[in-house]
Amino acid sequence: MENKKKKENNFAFIDSQNLNLSIKDQGWQLNFDRFIVYLRDRFKISEAYLFIGFVQGNQGLYSFLQKCRYILIFKPTLKLPNEKFKGNVDAELVLHSMIQYNNYNKAVIISGDGDFYCLVDYLIKNNKLKRLIIPNKKRYSSLLRIFNDYITFLNGTKDKLG
Repeated sequence: MENKKKKENNFAFIDSQNLNLSIKDQGWQLNFDRFIVYLRDRFKISEAYLFIGFVQGNQGLYSFLQKCRYILIFKPTLKLPNEKFKGNVDAELVLHSMIQYNNYNKAVIISGDGDFYCLVDYLIKNNKLKRLIIPNKKRYSSLLRIFNDYITFLNGTKDKLG
């Protein structure tokens, strides 16, 4: 009789805009190469979906992220009058977490955006949420506070992930 622990097969679903801006608000820049290693080691992630707005000219960034083994899901962006780009990825993240639902044991959602309340709630009720990783403890939606038992904050990880 074998007593081997079944290998976890967890997927990460990453709101790249929320992650990036929340880390920058703390005065540092995330090292995406280190971050995926952190996700694999700590949360047993086998696939990491990174939801990102597509901006012409960022091919170098996209190639780097793919080399780090992120699966990129692009959202078309709009150029705003202030020359910034807008590409809200919330719907894509929710959709892909449901498309992949039967392919993972548990999900790790990475965002502090309250728009993911219903997704996180659903995953918890169905025993499919591993963790909710919130990039900035000081700036996230109060809607997510109800999920405190599942939350990991990235504050204080600059030395490890910066």
